[in-house]
Amino acid sequence: MTKLTGKNVLITAGAQGIGEAISKHLIDSGANVAIHYFSSADTANQLVEYAISKGQKAVAISADLTNETEANAMVEQTVDALGSLHILINNAGSLVARRLLNEMDAEFWHKVMDINLTSTMFVTRAAAPYLGKHESSSIVNLASLAGRKGGHPGSLVYSTSKGAILTLTRALSAELGPQGTRVNAVAPGLILGTSFHNTHTTKASAEQTIAGIPIARAGNADDVARAVVYLASEYDGFITGATLDINGGVYNM
Repeated sequence: MTKLTGKNVLITAGAQGIGEAISKHLIDSGANVAIHYFSSADTANQLVEYAISKGQKAVAISADLTNETEANAMVEQTVDALGSLHILINNAGSLVARRLLNEMDAEFWHKVMDINLTSTMFVTRAAAPYLGKHESSSIVNLASLAGRKGGHPGSLVYSTSKGAILTLTRALSAELGPQGTRVNAVAPGLILGTSFHNTHTTKASAEQTIAGIPIARAGNADDVARAVVYLASEYDGFITGATLDINGGVYNM
């Protein structure tokens, strides 16, 4: 329970939905945090105040992570504020909108890919040298059940990008392993109470999905945050290149 005390963590999109829960759990675990946000400034600043009230270092950083320069600057600001970097949580991502194949255009395809996949590469590339300065460090990527199953109709690009995150995780685990950095992913299923599903999932669709979940409930942001904290806290462990599925048993492999 004390493995994260004093560790420095960067959480992308750490001020809303699952990201907010992750930030809160990491703070409660004793970590110093850099909370990236794009539009949720108020929540990011509240989390910073919460961390500081507990005697920990914290900073909120705004950036468009699809912009290479801004992604690099965010990592530099993190290290400047916290002093070093032990753990990276790549949480930023969005479905943006539902579009079927016959509605797809190149601009939309690239936009979603950039938000979910290219941004993760930018941030990880910038953070890796700092993570490598420690004997052990950890990266946790947020994938999705959609990346396993293909998602519901209209999530073609999102599902494809999240499937790529699963492969990126395995590839990075091999590439960064020699420097002592473990790389793992979590793949959440139906996680209600977040802006993602409030925006993109109808009540009827949610009810239909829940009917097929063995434990007969949807997940919540804390379900995901606990798993992320576990993988982060095992920063000196033996688990790497793995994906932890968080879906109530609706899909397993």
